[in-house]
Amino acid sequence: MSETIRHDDGRVELAHPEELARSPLHNHDLAPVPVARRTWNTWDFAALWVSMAHCIPTYTLAAVMIADGMAWWQALATILVGNLIVLVPILLNSHPGTKYGIPFPVFARAAYGTYGANLPALMRALVACGWFGINAWIGGTALQAFFASIWHGWPGALGAFDGFPVTQWISFLLFWGLNILVIFRGMDVLRRVERWAAPYVLVMTAILVVWAVRRAGGLGAILDQTSFDPSAKGLTLWQVLVPALTGTVAFWSTLSLNMPDFTRFGRSQREQTIGQAVALPTTMTVFAAMGIVITSATEVIYHQRIWYPIDLGAKFGSRIVVGIAMFTAVIATLAVNIAANVVSPANDFANAFPKKIDFKLGGLITGILGIAMMPWELLKDPDRYLNGWLGGYGGALGTIAGVLIVDYWVLRKTVLDLGALYTPTGAYRYSRGWNLYAVIATVIGVSFALVGAFVPPLAFLYHWSWFVGFAVAGGIYWAVMAGTRFRSRS
Repeated sequence: MSETIRHDDGRVELAHPEELARSPLHNHDLAPVPVARRTWNTWDFAALWVSMAHCIPTYTLAAVMIADGMAWWQALATILVGNLIVLVPILLNSHPGTKYGIPFPVFARAAYGTYGANLPALMRALVACGWFGINAWIGGTALQAFFASIWHGWPGALGAFDGFPVTQWISFLLFWGLNILVIFRGMDVLRRVERWAAPYVLVMTAILVVWAVRRAGGLGAILDQTSFDPSAKGLTLWQVLVPALTGTVAFWSTLSLNMPDFTRFGRSQREQTIGQAVALPTTMTVFAAMGIVITSATEVIYHQRIWYPIDLGAKFGSRIVVGIAMFTAVIATLAVNIAANVVSPANDFANAFPKKIDFKLGGLITGILGIAMMPWELLKDPDRYLNGWLGGYGGALGTIAGVLIVDYWVLRKTVLDLGALYTPTGAYRYSRGWNLYAVIATVIGVSFALVGAFVPPLAFLYHWSWFVGFAVAGGIYWAVMAGTRFRSRS
């Protein structure tokens, strides 16, 4: 085991980190964060989750559930339970970040091998690129409405291209560039953005709730529905509940893997645990509830349910009010997009080529791939792409969570050789840098999780995709690894 310093609070750092500088698995951005630089406190982690949860997808999360027949309280209960469930792998995978100061792709080397870790890292990165592009387009739409509130002639000023105003493309690229700018400024700037965005978006949404209820003179039909309506889609409560619960868990399946990218900067396990445990489930539930209340009121005010906040903001008569509403949407989307969809893939791409790609270049690659995935096309058919491809992909990531948690908590008992994670010939070399057992467990887990999407009799497996993938991959990995010599290699 490499020479390490173990502090009284359990945190570990290398005694001579400079010795790893020449390793092909090492660069400045992937290196363990020294204990002196682990400065994030409870509020930083709470603000991170508040900012990420205060986004348009959270605002509209209950919409599909209610459209399928759920009562408002049933939708909120599903969201709360789903976030309490996903909080468990989030906290379990957060632990090594704070203890060892390592990002997600480096942590994955312990289970998948020093080169095999690129498999889960790039799987995580690919879905993040898709979501980055989608959120960048949404943020660009909000920015477009913001500019239009300042100058009504803005949307048609330059004509149209490919079915959209040219100014829409400009707004999209401006918002895209704003994301990349924050990433190029570093993680400390990101922390300040999240700290500021968290209370701002919450306060502005609360003001919108008060306005909507007062303008409507009460609450609308959504909140009058207090029991499940089987006539909405011809489904039973169970048929609606299971996919909704799985979708809620899969909503943060990406972050359940890469939280070490943030907790590596944490001052203590206690602070990062409390910050996340308090902020995630409460914020998701409260913000979704705000969306329900506002939408219910719009049914009274405008005689239609307006779930999309950008569409609602555009209805305000005052330019100033529209501008403030759209600015809030821009800030909310920026905060979640950078934290949830750029930080991790930036590290993941850097992990693939440590000597050629750093965090900044990895973030730029994420942004370029986000454009290449043509989010404007993805959003034309949200049911197929958001609930199908991206949603299914998110559910499949449960397989990686199963492997990582079993490896770190069950087999290794949270003990890692920090230096060996950066050494090609160390304890995590396995077979030429690949742990084939982890790869096999992941492939089988993904197969079980997604087979129901293609074989109708097995659709129930797809409805439980995240849980199935987690259990199958984790179980297989434990079975094949528990009796091997790899168990004690750290």
